[in-house]
Amino acid sequence: MKTRIGILTRNKKSWCSSQLRGALDDRNIEAICFNFTDLVARVNDKPYVSFENLDLLKDLSAMIVRPIGRCSLEEIIFQLDLLHKLYKNGLKVINQPSAIEKAADKYYTLSIFEESGLPVPKTIATRNIEEGLKAFRDFGGEAIIKPLFGSKGIGTARISDMDVAERTFRTLKFYRNVIYIQEFIPHQNKDVRAFVIGDEVIACMQRIANSWKTNVSKGAKPIKMDSRADIEDLSIKAAQAIGCEVAGVDLIETEKGPIIIEINSQPGWSGLQSTTDIDIAGKIIDYVIQQVKR
Repeated sequence: MKTRIGILTRNKKSWCSSQLRGALDDRNIEAICFNFTDLVARVNDKPYVSFENLDLLKDLSAMIVRPIGRCSLEEIIFQLDLLHKLYKNGLKVINQPSAIEKAADKYYTLSIFEESGLPVPKTIATRNIEEGLKAFRDFGGEAIIKPLFGSKGIGTARISDMDVAERTFRTLKFYRNVIYIQEFIPHQNKDVRAFVIGDEVIACMQRIANSWKTNVSKGAKPIKMDSRADIEDLSIKAAQAIGCEVAGVDLIETEKGPIIIEINSQPGWSGLQSTTDIDIAGKIIDYVIQQVKR
């Protein structure tokens, strides 16, 4: 079978998807780009999952999943069902759907890290306003509020006022959201992003911001950083705990050493690429090809 690798992406012209397509072209491998809305799933009929005239299970050697984006509950369940169907029937999906599910849920992710003996911030998840306020007081009256599902720092807030905390918690409960509150750890407006492929950290960067939010999408500056053994060890263990073969792991430095804040199962790397000569897209494609051959 001719080697074709699918890229499941909202926009094939986006920077990361374009980088992946270019890396595939360089290796004379056909890239097939499609969106979830392009797919058709069947039961008691074949092909089980198709895109135009392609049977994804027969015509693709592997598939790379880029960010799924905002969806309704019905959409996200159906889309993950599709990924599970493809994966269970033998298509190499990176990252596998169970890893995407785990990494999307901040509470579940940190729980897995803690069970694996990895350092994480103190965190409370509840729908009880009084328990949320108690946690806020226990954290010294300063904490980070995050959406349970989300990325790029969207919806994340630092709160240092009890009245604001109470109003925020009441609003979250009214809209049937979970109160997810985390201790604020001073970090000099910087953190570390480690990029994991397989069992290797291929590159790291520091992100330095003008505020406590260190997302590059929010204006933080990516700075070249030499990798360190402790950062590499934690990042690889974090990715393995979730089941991610490609991951962006976010850490902050503390007096007791680095701790893990989050993991991204569909990471972007434009900021990181600006700090290194390593061909990150090429590394991802070479890893996928290696897995296909296995």
